[in-house]
Amino acid sequence: MSDMVTIREEDLIESVADALQYISYYHPADYIRALGEAYAAEEGPAAKDAIAQILTNSRLCAEGHRPICQDTGIVNVFVKWGQNCRLESSRSLQEVVDEGVRRAYTHPDNKLRASILADPAFTRRNTRDNTPCVLSVEMVPGDRVSIDVAAKGGGSENKTKFKMMNPSDNIVDWVLEMVPQMGAGWCPPGMLGIGIGGTAEQAVKLAKMSLMDPIDMGQLKARGAANDIEALRIELFDKVNALGIGAQGLGGLATVLDVKILDWPCHAAGKPVAMIPNCAATRHAHFVLDGSGPSYLPAPDLDAWPKVHWQPDSAARRIDLDRLTPEEVRGWKAGDRLLLSGAMLTGRDAAHKRIHDMLGRGEELPVSFRGRAIYYVGPVDPVPGEVVGPAGPTTSTRMDAFTGQMLDLGLLAMIGKAERGPDTVREIAGHKAAYLMAVGGAAYLVARAIKAARVVAFEDLGMEAIYEFTVKDMPVTVAVDSEGRNVHTLAPLHWREKIAREGLLEHA
Repeated sequence: MSDMVTIREEDLIESVADALQYISYYHPADYIRALGEAYAAEEGPAAKDAIAQILTNSRLCAEGHRPICQDTGIVNVFVKWGQNCRLESSRSLQEVVDEGVRRAYTHPDNKLRASILADPAFTRRNTRDNTPCVLSVEMVPGDRVSIDVAAKGGGSENKTKFKMMNPSDNIVDWVLEMVPQMGAGWCPPGMLGIGIGGTAEQAVKLAKMSLMDPIDMGQLKARGAANDIEALRIELFDKVNALGIGAQGLGGLATVLDVKILDWPCHAAGKPVAMIPNCAATRHAHFVLDGSGPSYLPAPDLDAWPKVHWQPDSAARRIDLDRLTPEEVRGWKAGDRLLLSGAMLTGRDAAHKRIHDMLGRGEELPVSFRGRAIYYVGPVDPVPGEVVGPAGPTTSTRMDAFTGQMLDLGLLAMIGKAERGPDTVREIAGHKAAYLMAVGGAAYLVARAIKAARVVAFEDLGMEAIYEFTVKDMPVTVAVDSEGRNVHTLAPLHWREKIAREGLLEHA
């Protein structure tokens, strides 16, 4: 046997930290290329505008080294450890990798949002440094350590689907049933990762691992399927896009850019199947350690980014939030594009729960919501020169349970991403309010519209505190208007019928 290769603790820590910083502001080149092609082909105006925002945001983040999305994710690390390698450390592999995560997320030049909560069932305390990561280790022959890192946003992770199928159940039918149920909270267009077989936990792990592979659907369709799995990938890709969900659920041709599938032998009595989406802030990278020192990922060529430079739509209506009236809100129609200026409040899960509890105890709230707009956001901490860090919308559905109560307080408009539930849509219509949608995956671009930010309540909640933002020309789409017309229901249905009627995807 050849001499053991020594992997120094510090080299592993530094390499993990570098990779996580890297993926916070650099999209994978294959994703940007595929998204550029989707932009060129897109015929839905709202979806095309959303993709333009995502591409412009991506370029700004690559140039400015700031996070693509304010949700900088839960860290997933897949390690293939060469059996001829030893880790020179007194700490466990989990502890060493977590030190890399800690170093990345507390980096002074690009501090990333800490989203990980300990004691998940009860106190849900933020660990403050985004540790621990979810670590997966496989021992393999060789004298190298191969590592994939990914930062998985909550909006896409929460849309994970799993089923213990019967052997005769149809996978395509199940996927086509599940994808519409996923809504738009996973920020399409992205990828679908599918794991088939093994056991319950193995199927889910396979689905997550499949998302590490590069996007190659264009090449696959050009050469044709070489086996049943590849044929299934193509079938699912075509049929999911034919659903017409489109970018951000606004209706259009590109819902997924690729479908990945990994399988594993399973018990004769079942067929476990899992599906996990990757969002528009798809973030993953690969590096190798061979004992010679840390691994640093090379900066990509910015010329590879599509030449897309989003600008506010000249036809968009400019709205002064400081003079917002119920009458003006009633004049907005689903699908209208607005540019918001003035002061808005922010608040998400923890703030809404605290407001609910305070009202239940008869306590006075620290801020009035009457006549105001609220933005569902948990921003990244600012670096010098910023008033706020990347501040894209969070998934609005999580606030549905509190929406009726908030509207009773006089709230006129809510801003977030993705669809609202049917009961919430009825509440919005009943109060003659509106729900506006900002583009998920364009957090740095959105933050450029924020000209001032101050905490006005619940400072102890950190990124979940209530801020007052002063914005200038913040782009949003009316997703639910005061009559209850819902873009996330109407637009995909229109595009599904249009795709089928006009054969829009037949030559894609």
